[in-house]
Amino acid sequence: MNRSEEEVRELEKNVILLLNKLKDNHLLIQSLRSKLKEFESSNSIISEEISSLKQKNKSLSVANSLLGSGENKGDTKDKINSLIKEIDSCINQLESSF
Repeated sequence: MNRSEEEVRELEKNVILLLNKLKDNHLLIQSLRSKLKEFESSNSIISEEISSLKQKNKSLSVANSLLGSGENKGDTKDKINSLIKEIDSCINQLESSF
């Protein structure tokens, strides 16, 4: 075997190694994309749960204030005042339409 044949075989060997690495990298990329989709889906579900729990917590805080808990009385008073203003505004609009 002469030197050029050896070089060609070495090149072929290197090309095969590179192709195998390329295939492995492609499979790894596919796997990582799949995991990313799973994480994004999980993140979306968790975000929705957090939002729901925050709303429930807010509702419970208002209920506690209405039941006499002193922790959030200021927030509850503000909310009640806001609701009263909305009701007054609705009554005024109804009165002006007659």
